[in-house]
Amino acid sequence: MTTVSEQHIAANSLAEDSPRAALLTRLLDPEQVVMFDGAMGTMLYARGVFINQCYDELVLRSPDLVREVHAAYVKAGAEVVETNTFGANRTKLAQYGLEGQVVAINQRAAQVAREAAGEARLVAGAVGPLGVRLEPYGPTSRDEARGLFREQMQALASGGADCFVLETFADLDELEQAVLAAREVNAAMPVIAQATVGPELRTAFGATPEDVARVLDKWGVDVIGLNCSVGPQTILEAIERMAAVTHKKLSAQPNAGMPRDVGGRTMYMASPEYMASYARHLIQAGAKIIGGCCGTTPEHVKAMVEGVRPLSPRTRVQVGATREAEVSGEPDKSREPVPLAQRSRFGAKLAAGQFVTSVEIVPPRGVDTVKLEHDAAALAKAGVDAINVPDGPRAQSRMGAIATSLIIERHGIEAVTHYACRDRNLLGMLSDLLGASALGLRNLLLVTGDPPKMGPYPDATAVFDIDAIGLTNLVRNLNRGMDPGNNPIGDPTRFVIGVGVNPVAIDPAHELKRFHWKVEAGAEYAITQPVFDPAQLESFLESIHDVRIPVVAGIWPLVSARNAEFLANEVPGVTVPQEILDRMRRANEKSKEHALAEGIAIAREALDRVRGSVQGVQVSAPFGKIEYALEVFG
Repeated sequence: MTTVSEQHIAANSLAEDSPRAALLTRLLDPEQVVMFDGAMGTMLYARGVFINQCYDELVLRSPDLVREVHAAYVKAGAEVVETNTFGANRTKLAQYGLEGQVVAINQRAAQVAREAAGEARLVAGAVGPLGVRLEPYGPTSRDEARGLFREQMQALASGGADCFVLETFADLDELEQAVLAAREVNAAMPVIAQATVGPELRTAFGATPEDVARVLDKWGVDVIGLNCSVGPQTILEAIERMAAVTHKKLSAQPNAGMPRDVGGRTMYMASPEYMASYARHLIQAGAKIIGGCCGTTPEHVKAMVEGVRPLSPRTRVQVGATREAEVSGEPDKSREPVPLAQRSRFGAKLAAGQFVTSVEIVPPRGVDTVKLEHDAAALAKAGVDAINVPDGPRAQSRMGAIATSLIIERHGIEAVTHYACRDRNLLGMLSDLLGASALGLRNLLLVTGDPPKMGPYPDATAVFDIDAIGLTNLVRNLNRGMDPGNNPIGDPTRFVIGVGVNPVAIDPAHELKRFHWKVEAGAEYAITQPVFDPAQLESFLESIHDVRIPVVAGIWPLVSARNAEFLANEVPGVTVPQEILDRMRRANEKSKEHALAEGIAIAREALDRVRGSVQGVQVSAPFGKIEYALEVFG
């Protein structure tokens, strides 16, 4: 049985192992980020083409000029280029006396775009509104509209377009006819349908983003999106609302800010950096196809490409060392990573399949490190393999995890440094990680981080340039000697890449999906949230058998019934079964000492139960009491 993506590849007569076929598959994958180009009209105007001319006809009169614009976007990193045919339908061309050139213009536009895109990029046949009103508000019938769209799309398909992008539609009735026409031309050809909304988040006909998403979902388009009219901030809000009502892949192509009149000229003021920051926000909100509309230039697209590169790990195709580079169309400059066993003692045990032990110690609140150093020395003496160092857990203000880890490693025991995306932008994270590597830190646990509202400073700003998946991809690249922009950094870093996972997540399907993405991004081991129900952990381990990496189970020795209730009700991601809560309450009724002994007994039982299923344990030290953690080991 063929998949949808295989049908699309077959419909486009592409070899299944070709770069275009791989990119077409990514275009349809709901979780893969794909970058479109920016404005065509903006660039043609900047090159001296007056607005009283027919821009669509330039593919016949000045094909080199159009090709140069496409090539500039390809060089900037766009993976899909749109044909210069936004207004190339019969009704709009009639305004210039060119209605007899519909086929010639659209065919040639697709060919010119292909000449610039080559075989490593896709060509999207751009189709805009007809410029006339449909019944019952105008003279054009729905059948007539569908015929006009079909005429244009047939020419785009015959010219070599890989997909259709229906864009800047305000009338959903008209957009429906364009969708129907696309399916009539080629039922297997991907269709990206994009409406346009104003600053009040409605189309000119009053449809909300939710209305747009629901109706396009019902019509069965491949990608649902928004473009033009407004800047990235408004588009972001609309995408957030659309993501709540559809599971379809979403696209966003905002203008470079709202247009402003400057000296009689319409200008778009959003900088490339601003567009890049919103591209990241759009991806985090759910949009996976990103590009630009009016005012967007190759400089904007280049900044967006560099900004979002770490956000979406691509599936690695293990067919030769350069296969991934071939798919992306870029030369492979990466180096082979240092073998896991040679990066750290912790990594060596993981690579050898040996059981690892670790204890979690929260960094100090101030600058006094006497207790931290005493505990590190004691754990090293006890033979524990590593100390886990959280990074601002629960959005608390504490000493940084990197500095804390360096202090710990003075005492002959390795640290597992948790590193969160919450507090730093992409540049800051890159700087931190390069510095940590140079200072000798090797073991990382990459996490997204708790939101500031959880902590004592709820007005603090969270950055979240990337999440844990993107950060994993970033560190994997560093281990191959490459920065986020695919530039060599010299000697590769030697990090052991760990990620978090929650076996008892509220949405297990989503957690499982994210775990798969983390493994694809380069995760080499995982540490779970505290496990109080070993059966749930065992069930989770069974569900990841196809992407199994070493799993270290989190164990938390409870110290009281109150401690158990706090974890159950106030710590995100932690589940304490009712049976455990009841055991702690009964023990607490006897005495505090009984409750502590019961909590440690529960932790030992969990350790004994999971020992044969996992490759290690991380035992927490509640309230900084490492003696409780050591008692769990027995």
